[in-house]
Amino acid sequence: MLLSLVLVRKTRFTANRKPADMTTSTGELQKTYEQQGFLSGLPVLTDGELRKATLAFTQLEKEFGEEYAQYSLHNVHFQYPWVMGLTKHPRILQTLQAILGPDIILLDSRFICKYPTTPATGTRLPYVAWHQDMRYWGIAGGPVASVWLALDDSLKENGALQVLPGSHCSGMYPHRQAIRPGNMLTVNQEIPEELLQIDRAVLCPLLAGQMSIHDGLLVHASDANTSQKRRCGFVIRYVPTCAYPTEDTERPRKFHATMLVCGTDQFKHFSRQ
Repeated sequence: MLLSLVLVRKTRFTANRKPADMTTSTGELQKTYEQQGFLSGLPVLTDGELRKATLAFTQLEKEFGEEYAQYSLHNVHFQYPWVMGLTKHPRILQTLQAILGPDIILLDSRFICKYPTTPATGTRLPYVAWHQDMRYWGIAGGPVASVWLALDDSLKENGALQVLPGSHCSGMYPHRQAIRPGNMLTVNQEIPEELLQIDRAVLCPLLAGQMSIHDGLLVHASDANTSQKRRCGFVIRYVPTCAYPTEDTERPRKFHATMLVCGTDQFKHFSRQ
């Protein structure tokens, strides 16, 4: 029932083909996103673009090592033109404009990889606990939209995204320190499962080259990678230009990697970051 509202697609772009996905109307995208808080399975990269991005990321893996590449390639879009190209990919921005409006700022970007792991005695596989992005971001005045652009197929067995549809309409949930070891979140927080209807969770599988988008208040998580296949994605977060950073003395935040990617910025809320 819920899956019927999710834009799940099974095709990739090819250089000379424009699949039916791109004929989805702006109104349909807006309605689904407003109601459910996410879109999934949207094709972005052509086969050629995907090959280039995968090869380029492999070079970063070789340069920095898998342990670093797992979570520490943060805001490198100014260092590598190919990464910058992904953040401004026209098919990403086209969908974002339907959701956020014509004037959009890139807030932050990060590569996230879950590598194949063989569990040993006492070893906990990395996972991401149930949480909301807005709990950490310190943004007000507008929504945050998080894009997951898959460089590898993202499936149940290698820890694909799970979401609770419509949870973005319930405001901010209480978070606590995660009880289960292995949480990949930097601040190691989680929403207690007793506050959530986990049985309503929807898996968002992606083929390499596809993307999902979710609202900053949507409750989401991902399980450990129990397969022998890497799960690598590029996470990009965007805000409308009307959004602004908030002050938090306990957890000061600076947004040094922001840039305008669509339209004009009459507010300049991030110009001094």
